[in-house]
Amino acid sequence: MRKKPEYINIYEKLRSDITEGLYPKGARLPSKRVAADRFGVSVITIQHALELLEDEGYVSPRERSGYYVVYNEKAVFGSTAPVYRENYSYRSERQDDSPAARSVQTRGNVKARPDSAGRETFPISVYSRAVRKVLSDRPQDIMVKSPGKGCLELRSAISGYLARSRGIKASPEQIVIGSGAEYLYGLIVDMLGRYRSYGIEDPSYGKILQVYTLNGAHTELLPLRSDGISSAALSASSAGVLHITPYRSYPSGISASASKKREYLSFARSRGAWIIEDDFESEYTPSTKPEETLFQIDGGVRVIYVNSFTMTVSPGERIAYMVLPELLLKVYEERLGFCSCSVPTLNQLVLAEIISAGDFERHINRVRRKIRKAGDLS
Repeated sequence: MRKKPEYINIYEKLRSDITEGLYPKGARLPSKRVAADRFGVSVITIQHALELLEDEGYVSPRERSGYYVVYNEKAVFGSTAPVYRENYSYRSERQDDSPAARSVQTRGNVKARPDSAGRETFPISVYSRAVRKVLSDRPQDIMVKSPGKGCLELRSAISGYLARSRGIKASPEQIVIGSGAEYLYGLIVDMLGRYRSYGIEDPSYGKILQVYTLNGAHTELLPLRSDGISSAALSASSAGVLHITPYRSYPSGISASASKKREYLSFARSRGAWIIEDDFESEYTPSTKPEETLFQIDGGVRVIYVNSFTMTVSPGERIAYMVLPELLLKVYEERLGFCSCSVPTLNQLVLAEIISAGDFERHINRVRRKIRKAGDLS
């Protein structure tokens, strides 16, 4: 395993000091020179760590004064909120398929989320090589029906990738493969139930609202502010499910701050709600480290993580996945265990080969370097 850069270690130490209250909101962090002496590194290394903390909303710089903590975990839903416990049973859930529960809210036309157009596309030569390898090495396997959650090879490859690159620890059993994120949204409604209210960012990617309403779910539109959903709207909401895009929500481009992410989690724990973390596009962050996910922060207790390969491989590669909390595994099996995987076995095995061979991560890192370079030149 590659050793972490020193500035990442320092970033993680300072982040921990902030979230544990050693540096409360409004506190000034040690100067860069003092911190450099403390950690035995250069001032430039400290600067890199502070820039990451600033990017994620933990600190804010003040001219000629230093960096001050802006992180506030106790906003609206404090860290002392009780953790909701629920005893899940398929038969005990209240079903509401009345016309009122199926009312459909309509909005004006909203542009579709951008795909990988304009990005450096995944190398066709690498993709072709993976196809040839699968056809050569596993000709009989591509004719076999995929398991309901998807091929074990792909789910295992995604599990390893998430652990290496995103800090998400999830077993292959927690991963479900589907033909696009919209398909997975529909599965989530079937799994969690239509009687719940689904809170959606306003504005947001148009198909999110369309899929939920088409599946008979009641929705609430929650207005976005500069750092995420309005705290007042969140507090007044009756949502039992919160669908959010923490990184560059489309079309607003708003990213949730570190404080706002904790607020979402506190909301979920206190209400017994579930969070759907739609992590579209975050692999292409210009930051020198991966974006912090709610699933990672929460330890996978109340968060369903959703991502796809539309941006990172190709819009034509209709493969997406969700990572379920362990609490929902039994519910999924009871309600959706009969479902067949909607992605052909060949496509799954080719993508598994690309990820396992390291080609996927090399592509991501190459694009991110170009994004950072373009930002430096602008």
